[in-house]
Amino acid sequence: MLNLSTLNPQQRQAVETIRGPVLILAGAGTGKTRVITFRVAHMIEKGVAPGNILGVTFTNKAAREMQERVRKLIPRPAKRADGTRPDRPTICTFHSLCVRILRQHIERLGYKKNFVIYDESEQIGAIKKILSRISAKGEKTDPAAILSLLSRYKNGGTRAAAFAEPGVAAMAEHIKTRYESALRACNAVDFDDLILLTLKLFTEHPEALEACRTKYQYVMVDEYQDTNATQFNLMHLLTREHRNFCVVGDDDQSIYGWRGAEITNLLEMEKHYPEVKVVKLEQNYRSTNTILHAANAIIKNNLRRRGKQLWSQNGQGEKIMLHAFESDEAEARSVVEQIEYARLAGRVPWSDQAILFRTNLQSRALEMALRQASVRYHLIGGQSYFDRREIKDFIAYLKMFINPDDDISLLRIANVPARGLSDVTMERLLAASHERQCSVFSAMKNPTVTTTFLTKTRSSIEEFVAFVERTGALLLDGQTLSLQVWADRFLEETGYITELRRSEKTPEASENRVRNLKDLVATLDGGQPATPKPTERLQTFLEELTLDSDREEEKEAQGDAVTLITMHSCKGLEFPHVYVVGLEDGLLPHTRSKVEGTMDEERRLFYVAVTRAMRSLSISHCAGRKKYGQMMPCHPSPFLKELPPELVELADEKAKQPVTVDSGKGRFDAMRSALE
Repeated sequence: MLNLSTLNPQQRQAVETIRGPVLILAGAGTGKTRVITFRVAHMIEKGVAPGNILGVTFTNKAAREMQERVRKLIPRPAKRADGTRPDRPTICTFHSLCVRILRQHIERLGYKKNFVIYDESEQIGAIKKILSRISAKGEKTDPAAILSLLSRYKNGGTRAAAFAEPGVAAMAEHIKTRYESALRACNAVDFDDLILLTLKLFTEHPEALEACRTKYQYVMVDEYQDTNATQFNLMHLLTREHRNFCVVGDDDQSIYGWRGAEITNLLEMEKHYPEVKVVKLEQNYRSTNTILHAANAIIKNNLRRRGKQLWSQNGQGEKIMLHAFESDEAEARSVVEQIEYARLAGRVPWSDQAILFRTNLQSRALEMALRQASVRYHLIGGQSYFDRREIKDFIAYLKMFINPDDDISLLRIANVPARGLSDVTMERLLAASHERQCSVFSAMKNPTVTTTFLTKTRSSIEEFVAFVERTGALLLDGQTLSLQVWADRFLEETGYITELRRSEKTPEASENRVRNLKDLVATLDGGQPATPKPTERLQTFLEELTLDSDREEEKEAQGDAVTLITMHSCKGLEFPHVYVVGLEDGLLPHTRSKVEGTMDEERRLFYVAVTRAMRSLSISHCAGRKKYGQMMPCHPSPFLKELPPELVELADEKAKQPVTVDSGKGRFDAMRSALE
């Protein structure tokens, strides 16, 4: 039996309101995950079939945490007479929900069921290929900027083209069709397509929508303030008939407008669900009241919001420390000194401390200072080695040689580097394979298919087939083979490394990519002598590669290390001791916000940063910051004036206060024992 007495009155009300639309306004640190998981368990206790419950969130981490908590609250269902078990609730991200739906129904839209999902590096690769064909000589266009605009157009963001660089919006419009054709040729979709194609499916095939409505009769969405126009439309289609729609969110933490999030989805809930019941969660379980009162004072300056006042039973706590520094280097050195002092004198582990900053550029000075002081740190948001384009290309080649019928791998590298197999050619081959219900490689070997192409294209197809069969045969003929030598040979034959060098703007960037690839090639044999079973060794290598990358991520996340993280990435996290650096006009609020009219969102970003702190909060700003090697003057952020003076202590003033004998002795003893 679920014990609801552990919930506060507002949490309990949110959990017990099962039917009809519900808006749970969950302030920072108010236990929203607990409420969502208890609500799922309560529904099941009240007779709702677990398979009819859908919980949607934004990150895999949040989905996993909710699944785990629900499992602990609900006993594993007993097996039925036929040996099967009843369904469990579906708790997943928007994207994984759409993948589930599309894997069942995407053939109705002309795709194969084994479609591949392109990540950002693969999308940028596709954009670069298009730009290389249509850009004038010497013209440089940022593919990431094009991709960002394409994404906004797709998602219907209200500010899609409002502040685009001159010409970029027109270029994005121009290459949109080519980009979609390039993905279609590879039987690929990107993250935006997952939702858009699901919407298309629901619109064009009402029976698919009806099947999903029947299955998902109780729908919950977490972080609702972060939903964009397409996510809103998807949820609205699923819930507008049964109306059992519960959304959890906080408009004060809406910080993703730049990527299409629509705060109006939460602010105007009553417009689409007039009968909605609103429940406010205001008791915070994370922070001291000093931190919460400061956060309340900051956010009340945003006029368009749903009012709420965070409070806590954690006591008043220490004042917020405000530091002013001459430069960003001095700021970084001082923050590291504070971290080390807390560790040695206060026995505060590195993992209890986090440094928050507005832009990635700020991390350079901080990383330098941390390294010089031999302080371990974990920078969140860096690109994984295995997400790099050259590594993914190489792995696709390996998989294709083991199994040429792996459409996903073949389509990725068929024309990488260019070998006369254009996107249009690959799209036709894909269509032929779909029609004949065979793999693309089989279609490439079928004379009935290849004779429909021009002589030059047919020759390119035949040469590629011969290359794949010739290179793959070396793995199968039983001879003693060094995989490193074999890989070097096919990379040389394809000209991939030459193409890799040519694709980058600077020699340094191209050499980095080549080194990444050669480092991986060197590990193919695993330090073992060549044996007569190269195929088995290659398969083992690919399996271990996947396992090792997962283990590396786990190891990185677990160790005792200071967290270095941007304010945008820190939402949903908490740390006992937080250092917010760079509170300067032009950084926070960012210079762009004045032009774009997004000052409210910048203030929400500051609010999110402040509410990450549990016990202590330190805020700093600099008089000067290095830019391109030059020291540029800086001014304090106007947001600092919104902090109530009685909650803030100036670091310069505190430094002048004498330390008592007992306090000094206690700190000295702690430092001495830490060093022993």
